[in-house]
Amino acid sequence: MNQNNIEYKQTRNLSIDDILNLYNANNWSSAKKPNELYNGLMNSHSLVTAWDKEKLVGLVNSITDCYLVVYYPHLLVIPKYQKQGIGLNLLKIITKQYQEFHQQILVAEAETVDFYHKCGFRKAGDTQAMWIYQGEN
Repeated sequence: MNQNNIEYKQTRNLSIDDILNLYNANNWSSAKKPNELYNGLMNSHSLVTAWDKEKLVGLVNSITDCYLVVYYPHLLVIPKYQKQGIGLNLLKIITKQYQEFHQQILVAEAETVDFYHKCGFRKAGDTQAMWIYQGEN
């Protein structure tokens, strides 16, 4: 699990099993909708993955209007690979593509706010994330 062995790819050559292993390892409810999750990732504007040999260990994706706003809905790294710079590298790769955009947006859970601060993200004034959520809280 050496960071130097991690390969970053912009590929959509992923199996549902690879994706589900990553999402289940992070207890993300979207793993309960495997076909929708797979199709959502495959139809993302950008998708960057992290690999330890043949094992998918992380990913980040984006959706965008292609002019002003980009949103990063998913950033995941398998827990035993976390705190090694993989998430940071995934974000560096994907945000570089959108560096000229007016807004780069994501929703951060409370325990991840410090990480996203290190990556250059800031709280957006007094805004609140809002959603209609089909998962379990």
